[in-house]
Amino acid sequence: MVIIAVVAIGAGVVIASLMNRKVVEKEPVTEDAGRLVENARREADTILKEASLKAKDAVLQAKTEAEQEAKEKKKDLQALEKRLQLKEENLDKKMNLFDQRDAELIKREQSISSRDQALQQKEEKVSQIIEEQRSKLETISGMTAAEAKKVLMEEMENEAKMDAAKRIKAIEEEARETADKKSKEIMALAIQRYAGEYVAERTVSVVALPSDEMKGRIIGREGRNIRALEAATGIDLIIDDTPEAVILSGFNPVRREVAKIALEKLIGDGRIHPGRIEEVVSKAEAEVEQAIKEAGDQAAFDLGVHGIHPEILKLIGRLRYRTSYSQNVYLHSLEVAFLCGIMAAELGINVKQAKRAGLLHDLGKAVDHEIEGSHAVIGADIARKYGESPKIVHAIMAHHEDEKPNSILAVLVQAADALSGARPGARREMMETYVKRLEDLERIATSFNGVTNSFAIQAGREIRVMVSSDQVSDDQAVVLAKDVAKKIEAEMTYPGQIKVHVIRETRAVEYAR
Repeated sequence: MVIIAVVAIGAGVVIASLMNRKVVEKEPVTEDAGRLVENARREADTILKEASLKAKDAVLQAKTEAEQEAKEKKKDLQALEKRLQLKEENLDKKMNLFDQRDAELIKREQSISSRDQALQQKEEKVSQIIEEQRSKLETISGMTAAEAKKVLMEEMENEAKMDAAKRIKAIEEEARETADKKSKEIMALAIQRYAGEYVAERTVSVVALPSDEMKGRIIGREGRNIRALEAATGIDLIIDDTPEAVILSGFNPVRREVAKIALEKLIGDGRIHPGRIEEVVSKAEAEVEQAIKEAGDQAAFDLGVHGIHPEILKLIGRLRYRTSYSQNVYLHSLEVAFLCGIMAAELGINVKQAKRAGLLHDLGKAVDHEIEGSHAVIGADIARKYGESPKIVHAIMAHHEDEKPNSILAVLVQAADALSGARPGARREMMETYVKRLEDLERIATSFNGVTNSFAIQAGREIRVMVSSDQVSDDQAVVLAKDVAKKIEAEMTYPGQIKVHVIRETRAVEYAR
């Protein structure tokens, strides 16, 4: 507004000066021109006055606005100053409060320091009193602190053992009512539902001859036929006075089977010479390999387990020619697999996985005569190599405690293996081994304090331990049974399980005269 007013005033001044200049230059003017000039002057004066008034109004308005703005800024500054003043007052209060707290803390520190000193003095005094009392007690009791501590610890240990024995007894009685009954039901049901052969046939190592004349033809001129047959099969042929029979001797059951088939073919054909022997042995090897493959495939089919590596199936088939304690390992593996499946179904776990673990548990026996080590470890390594799951590998490894079982599957395989091997007629034991196992059982049982006698019964499946009633209490008998069982597990190898039965009785005898 101020700028506009100034411009208007300037314009009026310029117009007035121009008009004055024209009047001066043109002296001879007419009256009309004079009037026009006069009118122009009046108008210019009017314009100048109006412009001056507008300029004054604009200046006044600008001044008013500036004053208003200054008042507002002043008010804002006063409010800000007030707030700053309040903050400063608050800060002063806080500083005073902090100073008071610092003073209180200093007082507390001094108080605590004095208390610490007093407590330290009291502790020293108490320690001195305790030492004096201890020395007096040692003098009175005649024992040092270490000896008294040992006696106290022994008493506490004995009390803890007694309490633990009572607790164990109560827990076992409670668990035995359900667990023992249920486990027996499951195992009995598994045995009843599996219709396996009662006694498995052993691998035959004797070849029957149509007549004794055939022995000479088998031996050949200067023994060339028998040497060729032994060289081709790796099996020793024993031809002695046994009528109409040839004995095959060799550590490898597959080679022995090849030799048996080849010899039977040669006897049936009648043509026996080195060239013919090599041809027949080659055919017999192909037949055995095919039979091995078919046996492995048949086992997987019968059990309903699929996806087993072909090399593992071949090893399963080789178990057909392997025996353990006169029990055919192939049939034993099928039996264990079926038992595992039945028990797994009763427990509600994976049946196919249980059957698979049972079938493969003795896999290592197919090659344990070629590889050093336990058949369980060998079998686990083979299963791991051909992509079996860690659960299956662990079950194979743990079925003879080469690894501690940590799954239900591993325990199932252990139980099924024991059931299959321990049932009557399944296996044959040497008399010396049987007697030694019974003697070891009784020796372990009688090695504990308080045992008066022990008797191994039930073909070594149970050991009855007689204890003195004066030395062993009812609660200690529970602990003793566990200790005996643990020692048997650590020192002996046996199929199935052994029941430890601790018997304690008190007899009162009196005579009437």
